[in-house]
Amino acid sequence: MNLKIGKKFQTGILVMLLLLTPLVAGAYDIQGITGSTFNLTTGAGNVLTGDGNSLHMWLYGVAGGAVQYPGPTLIVNEGDTVTINLSNNLPVPISLVIPGMEVAASGAGSLPGLLTREVPADNGATTVTYTFTASQPGTYMYYSGSNQALQIEMGLLGAIIVRPAGFNAVTNRIAYGDAESAYDHENLFLMTDIDVRVHDAVVSGNLSNIDFASYHSVYWFLNGRTLPDTLAAANAPYLKYQPYNSIVMLNPGQRVLYRIISAGRTGHPLHTHGNHHLVIAKNSQFLSTAPGVAGADLSRASFTAAVFPGDTLDAIMTWTGEGLGWDVYGHAEDVNNDPVEIFPGPEDLDNNGNGIVDTCAAGVGLEPGEDPAFHCAAFPVTLPNIQDLTVGQFYSGSPFLGAFGALPPGEGGFNAHAGFFFMQHSHNEKELTNNNIFPGGLATFMIVVPPSVPVL
Repeated sequence: MNLKIGKKFQTGILVMLLLLTPLVAGAYDIQGITGSTFNLTTGAGNVLTGDGNSLHMWLYGVAGGAVQYPGPTLIVNEGDTVTINLSNNLPVPISLVIPGMEVAASGAGSLPGLLTREVPADNGATTVTYTFTASQPGTYMYYSGSNQALQIEMGLLGAIIVRPAGFNAVTNRIAYGDAESAYDHENLFLMTDIDVRVHDAVVSGNLSNIDFASYHSVYWFLNGRTLPDTLAAANAPYLKYQPYNSIVMLNPGQRVLYRIISAGRTGHPLHTHGNHHLVIAKNSQFLSTAPGVAGADLSRASFTAAVFPGDTLDAIMTWTGEGLGWDVYGHAEDVNNDPVEIFPGPEDLDNNGNGIVDTCAAGVGLEPGEDPAFHCAAFPVTLPNIQDLTVGQFYSGSPFLGAFGALPPGEGGFNAHAGFFFMQHSHNEKELTNNNIFPGGLATFMIVVPPSVPVL
């Protein structure tokens, strides 16, 4: 594809996908299946990339349903005895291992393997049962323990989330048994990479000719998708085998838990714009000298999470406009302009409830998540005339959160809620391409939307 045409094509698709992405309750939390017994199988499918390519893959899926990339995210509770029954519809023996868990495997007709019992290539006739106790909360991955170099590359991997004791989806959303692991929303960032030559060799039946010593990635995936497809809605119909998206959505002050997994061959420096993130756990170990007492006292703030192959990290991300030096809601503008406030609320009424007061003069009227240190602080520069601006596609016409303004014909207009857009992406520049076409690869957005658009 011509590079210039490819850029225009991807930009157009990116805009279309953001317009189609729903703002609904639960749309920005982790997709997965809950329980303690899971019936999985394997099969083949074609995964799409953001530049229009199609890659042959070997995939896990729920028995009786579709296979997918990555495999289904399994969500279990601390202390549960977890059972995974696995059958196989691929032309090679496969298996399942879970680093960090003591797994027992059994099944009549299973094969001895280097790491665990294997399921033979017998069109689903044999089932191997893998059992473990979810003794430690955290973020884990599972993958095939058979010919790992090939089978993980081909797509046989997925995530496991262990909820801590006391977790409640409504009243006590915690990642570990500590209040400092509390969050409002959670997102899975499972990162993988692919060398097209391996998949071409599998299609042509030349498995013996694959040379992993010369491995060279050309695609980098986030939850099984590359940009711009990372921005499409979950279960987008054109992504048949790639149901998981990775958009991060929050209101100011809300806390998002990033569950980050590096399942590829190289490290991925995941960079978060807008704010530092706080790494609270690594490889399912809460970073504390005394969990439940000392809090996450060993945690570290970072703007780029260095995640190496096999690592899992849990990090908390939030955004309030803290430290910017100006009022992101534009209260200072309210003093001189009508209407008086972008988001008038009960806190802005006078004592008799008869109208809106000057929140700056009264020293009240803080919005949810607002930094009080800069309440009513003016925007620090004077914007040029609209005729002298070249605006981005997601500019609302105003620098203030939740506010709209004039836009030139044909510019912008794709920011339906006047939110702030921040990229979340790999800091390896080559990983922002799809087979050398930019933009693409391992990237998505965090979108901060005003309190008038609640993210539940």
